[in-house]
Amino acid sequence: MTMNTVPAKTPKEALMIPPYLVFYLIHSMQVGVGVLGFTRYIADIAGFRAWMSVLLTGFLFHILVWLMYSILNDKDKDLVSVHKNAFGKWIGGLLTFVFLIYITFLAMTVLRTYIEVVQIWIFPELPTWAISLSIILIAYYAVTSGFRVVAGICFLGVVIPLFLYFSALAPLEFATYRNLMPLFDTSIQAQIEATKAMTLSFLGPELLLIYYPFIQEPKKSQKFAHFGIMFTTFIYLTVTIVTFVFYSEKQLATTIWPTLSAWKVLELPFIERFEYLGIATWMFVVMPNITLGLWGASRALKRQINISHRKAIIIISLMAFIITIAFTTRAQIDALNTYVSFTGTYIVYLYIPFLFLILTLRRKLRK
Repeated sequence: MTMNTVPAKTPKEALMIPPYLVFYLIHSMQVGVGVLGFTRYIADIAGFRAWMSVLLTGFLFHILVWLMYSILNDKDKDLVSVHKNAFGKWIGGLLTFVFLIYITFLAMTVLRTYIEVVQIWIFPELPTWAISLSIILIAYYAVTSGFRVVAGICFLGVVIPLFLYFSALAPLEFATYRNLMPLFDTSIQAQIEATKAMTLSFLGPELLLIYYPFIQEPKKSQKFAHFGIMFTTFIYLTVTIVTFVFYSEKQLATTIWPTLSAWKVLELPFIERFEYLGIATWMFVVMPNITLGLWGASRALKRQINISHRKAIIIISLMAFIITIAFTTRAQIDALNTYVSFTGTYIVYLYIPFLFLILTLRRKLRK
């Protein structure tokens, strides 16, 4: 094992994906378990005017996507190459390690939070390690099968749970629309703070920096990446408004999983507890986060220290398993979400723009 970065090679055509699949990669990585409870956090900061922070966060991530494509559309293949060219072997390698650890923690934050939901709502006696091991093994199998399989899981993770988005509209039967009034009674500071809280639910598109070489004609995929951000923003905005008109501010402040709790009002003749079906189906939403996250981290590790992809996947999977079983209490899981959100905020709002400026200056100096 060496610290020499593996030279970036263009993947074989059979391993690459068409540009339109970037829509599913972007959207599926953004929508995870956070959609079940993010509204409580932003409402606690900006009240029922926090819907504006959803639009603001979506706008900022459109800028992020543009920055990433501007970074990668030159001759650089992926983030590992960008780091090496911009900062050299050692500093660039260190930054790559920081990024792959962040990706792993991001994916495991989704997994650990989903496990908590399963344990609280369905199987309170089921141990964390059993659920974690089962899901990570499935993700491991998918990752070892190649990137096209990973992309296929992302596709299914968007298509299969679509009916759940329609079910989220069920509480509108009991809506109190005056909860949203007055529409613009807020402050800039409150919206900025709510946007910071909202960022965790939007994290994920930064994996584009790793899988970019696997896209056929990658420049053509940029519009699909923006469509993915738009769809995510639409979903979050819809969930936010439905939640705000269904709950009062006092009710929302004491409800840990507002979207899950709202499913209780949905009555179907063939199923008594729809939230059980929703949680089970939500596995399809969670799997792309875990699978693509593990693939991205293992790909970066393979490129950085010159080992086989299978060995890299085993290392990352073991790290992921340890992370999920290390956090046991509600306070610890909340802290995990806070730390990942804090790190992700700095990466998307500071580091990637900084990287863009560095590369822009280097390109101008070369000319």
